[in-house]
Amino acid sequence: MANTKDRVGKAGMVLASGVFKIALYVCVVVLIIWIGRTTYQFGYDVFNQQAMSPGEGQEVTVVIQEGDSVYDIGRILERKGLVKDALVFYVQEKISNYRGQLKPGTYLLSTAYTPTRIMGILAGDEEQEGTDS
Repeated sequence: MANTKDRVGKAGMVLASGVFKIALYVCVVVLIIWIGRTTYQFGYDVFNQQAMSPGEGQEVTVVIQEGDSVYDIGRILERKGLVKDALVFYVQEKISNYRGQLKPGTYLLSTAYTPTRIMGILAGDEEQEGTDS
């Protein structure tokens, strides 16, 4: 009788171990898919610059203080509805021609501007300031 209980107990352990492994594999696959989708979306947002509003957009006054980091500026722009994500703006600035050139001041920006145009204006690029779109 004890021998039968041992066999049933071992079979139960093997079954539980198998179920646990399958659940673990499913979790790993779901995690890999989630990481892939998240990183793809982040990269897409960085390189596919879109204005927040098509057409005319809405004008917004933005104040950049001396000592504000690029990420701080991105958070300000995100709160004002000018960019989708502060972290995306941070990365866009780091890979743009305006890296390290953003200046403090008070700016009138539009939700119809792309992040590159906003960076150009914040960097004092007169070519960007005079552009209509």
